[in-house]
Amino acid sequence: MGKAKAGCARKARGRSPAAAPPAAAARSLRRKASRRGRPGEPPLPAQAFCPLDLGAQRERWARFQERQSLTAEEAARLLLDTFEYRGLVKHTGGCHCGAIRFEVWASTDLHIFDCNCSICIKKQNRHFIVPASHFKLLKGADNITTYTFNTHRAQHTFCKTCGVQSFYTPRSNPDGYGIAPHCLDEGTVRSTIMEEINGKEWEKAVKEHKTIRSMSKP
Repeated sequence: MGKAKAGCARKARGRSPAAAPPAAAARSLRRKASRRGRPGEPPLPAQAFCPLDLGAQRERWARFQERQSLTAEEAARLLLDTFEYRGLVKHTGGCHCGAIRFEVWASTDLHIFDCNCSICIKKQNRHFIVPASHFKLLKGADNITTYTFNTHRAQHTFCKTCGVQSFYTPRSNPDGYGIAPHCLDEGTVRSTIMEEINGKEWEKAVKEHKTIRSMSKP
């Protein structure tokens, strides 16, 4: 995937989103805070951890932990997730037969890539990219099979039952996921912008693209 062709962007209006307010998102995240990690989220090295110097906020932080019954790790995750997901909504989706279901945090206005590489052109692989930490597989891990070719870096995952690819791991963004917008449930997408990608010259296109690599960074 790579550089956009001039004049190829087009915008489509959809239903008004049911965006979750930051407070509601925070409450949801707090309930899930004790769950460690997310799909594709690599562990940090031990030296990356250090005691926090909370300064004048120490007592306030301790009261917050006690009031919400949170461990230090849970409180930190809640704070980080609240800021990381700010301005995003939770979309849900899945395959056709329902064996695979997922949730993904992304904007209500989706930037979709339309690639013309050998495989994307055959399966009409239109997708938007998110960091791995914004994606969660809810069910169906045992019903997913994977196809790879050439460099084998892209992981083309699809349902064993119905054959639908609702998400995959792009070669351009191995630290994220490519989500099929047409596999999302209705009601959370406000608009879409389509960008055509010259996948027939993949290396050149990705090298020249200014933002695609950053789309899988939290």
